[in-house]
Amino acid sequence: MAKNRFFSHLLALVIVAIWGVTFVSTKTLINAGMHPTAIFVIRFIMAYAGIWAYTLLEKKPVKIWSDSWKDEGVFVFLGITGGSIYFLAENTSLAYTQASNVSFLVCTAPLFTALLTLAYKRCFRGRFADGMEDIRVGFPLIFGTLLALVGMAMVVFDGTRLQVSPKGDLLALGAALCWALYSLFMSPLTKTYGAVFATRKVFFYGLVTILPFLGSTGDSFSSAVLSQPVVYGNLLFLGLIASLGCFIAWNKVMVKLGNVTSTNYVYLNPIFTLVTAMILLGERMTIVSGLGSAAILAGVVLSGFKPSRAYKRAESDR
Repeated sequence: MAKNRFFSHLLALVIVAIWGVTFVSTKTLINAGMHPTAIFVIRFIMAYAGIWAYTLLEKKPVKIWSDSWKDEGVFVFLGITGGSIYFLAENTSLAYTQASNVSFLVCTAPLFTALLTLAYKRCFRGRFADGMEDIRVGFPLIFGTLLALVGMAMVVFDGTRLQVSPKGDLLALGAALCWALYSLFMSPLTKTYGAVFATRKVFFYGLVTILPFLGSTGDSFSSAVLSQPVVYGNLLFLGLIASLGCFIAWNKVMVKLGNVTSTNYVYLNPIFTLVTAMILLGERMTIVSGLGSAAILAGVVLSGFKPSRAYKRAESDR
């Protein structure tokens, strides 16, 4: 059991590292003339085709619909919060503000996730509430969260990269709230239907709900834009690795670690975004950024700390 949890923590780290790179990758595509909506559509079409290929290769009976219309409706909601609106908000924010700013603001998702989980479990009962992670509001969660937030501020706002854009920053915060809502309900459904089925549903409804926005993509789908190596290279990375592979793996991680603990790994996004920017854009890490990165890592470890069973028994006996 401990070995499985260690592997899940390691997998979460790898996924977040890849997702940290996507901010720079998406910014590169926007600079090359791609519209944020077009980036999402191409990315999710590739991922959706890939997950169907994986499903058919399993040579098992293919399940099309959920067991109830209620669950199907929740999948529509997840397709919006974890798909169309999330990526539209995140991608559009990158057109108005720096990639590092976006990575910092999207990292508020764990805070939203913890607060929404506490509120939902207090107000509701049933399968979804039972499938959410039990979290204790105590020193580890509060201090770990504050430490990670301070670390993110040190990484992003170290005096050399501060550029505030209200429109871009508010869109990034909206994306963070969307991801928190996605994390809230995805774990219980993944436990019921499995990661592949649940992820396929999210991809499908993400594509369906992005259709009203397709009229504003301009010439993003033209051969002149798509034939650029920098464009199709980044699109393949975003569609097959960051979406198809990482979404399936992430949904499994949420089942193993819980929706709050797994989402805490999002705090590490700015580190990987900064490292990618250093390699691809020639940026340098300052001493402040290095200290901030260490604070983020420490905060993630601390906020995910679970009291021992003996401690829990002692608490329950009081």
